[in-house]
Amino acid sequence: MKAFAHLSATELRLLARDPGSLFFMVAFPSMLLMLNGGGNRLEIHLPGYLAMILAIGGITALPATLATYRERKVLRRLATTPVSPFVLLTAQIVAQLSMALAGAAIVTGVGVIGFGVDPPAHPAWLALAFVLSALMCYAIGFVIAAVVPRARTAELIGLLVMFPMIFLAGAAIPREGVPGTMHRIGDYLPLTHAVTALRESWSDVPTLPPLLILSGIIVLGTAVAAALSRWE
Repeated sequence: MKAFAHLSATELRLLARDPGSLFFMVAFPSMLLMLNGGGNRLEIHLPGYLAMILAIGGITALPATLATYRERKVLRRLATTPVSPFVLLTAQIVAQLSMALAGAAIVTGVGVIGFGVDPPAHPAWLALAFVLSALMCYAIGFVIAAVVPRARTAELIGLLVMFPMIFLAGAAIPREGVPGTMHRIGDYLPLTHAVTALRESWSDVPTLPPLLILSGIIVLGTAVAAALSRWE
């Protein structure tokens, strides 16, 4: 347990030293919220920004980090020590989730305190939706890391997956503003269900289907990543 805590803290420090992750996961969502500060119904934007934070970390930063470790033989060396690669992967999840919570706390504070957005109507459901959405993004990130051999390629693939998704799923902009064909494509994207679950938990009536779909994606993504993963 002590080794896991130390490894998690180390992974978090490394993630915090990455200027790209630090900016896009912590500062960028709050900047977007402030740009929309003069608009109405910011409670529509805020849950989407929470999903965007998770997608940036899980779908772009996570696979690039894991591909870097594999490329530099870190995972292979860990496999011969008491600290297994599985412990490193779990520590990476803890680090990613900690950074995401920091970004979520900041953007929520800016919205609620700075712009008078109503606090979440269902905080327990919101916490559950946030965790499931995070694990869903990490599962996708693990799949990318499993099939892409190089760190630079993993980062590029992550960006190519993440950027269209955050726009079509309603994370960067509400889906109400997305044109018809693009809106229908968004119906089938995993992040759409994360945005739906977060929005319902924030200011609507929470329902089970988005959470069940997120759980299914987590199971499927984890199984695929486990089947395809290689340590070197």
